[in-house]
Amino acid sequence: MATALAYTAHYSHPVAEVRAAFCTEQYWKDRIAAVGGPSAQFVSLDVDGEQVRIEVVQSIPADLLPPAITAVRPGDLIIPRTEVWTGIAGSFEARVEGAPAEVRGTITVTDEPDGAVAEISGTIEVKVPLFGRKIEEAIGERLTELLAEETEFTNSWIAEQQ
Repeated sequence: MATALAYTAHYSHPVAEVRAAFCTEQYWKDRIAAVGGPSAQFVSLDVDGEQVRIEVVQSIPADLLPPAITAVRPGDLIIPRTEVWTGIAGSFEARVEGAPAEVRGTITVTDEPDGAVAEISGTIEVKVPLFGRKIEEAIGERLTELLAEETEFTNSWIAEQQ
């Protein structure tokens, strides 16, 4: 059974500026360098009209992982991640290389009086008997931290471009 993922990102910039950043290759290169983890890499950005597809590879160092995860999957976690945006709605998918773990979900961004808000909703699924739920919870905690770091990075990056 999968564990729910829910996060609300608060941007200090309107949707149009957040969307413009997401369509910029330099934004993704800078973001992955800042918050992607060791050996993280920007893979691709494809912008076709309203559709934007981003592929990155992130990592979480083993020393930041709880024992529940390193007992099942030793070493750093390498996480290929894809986001696909159409207008103000997006979907994401990530997996852990060498482990039966997947994260999937949707993102919707709306304007607010003082910026924009992104509602992130998804599931974390780890297909490991007995320990799967505990690992899902640990991934959820780290993923929430990462989403907060990405939000902070986005706010700063857009401000620096102005």
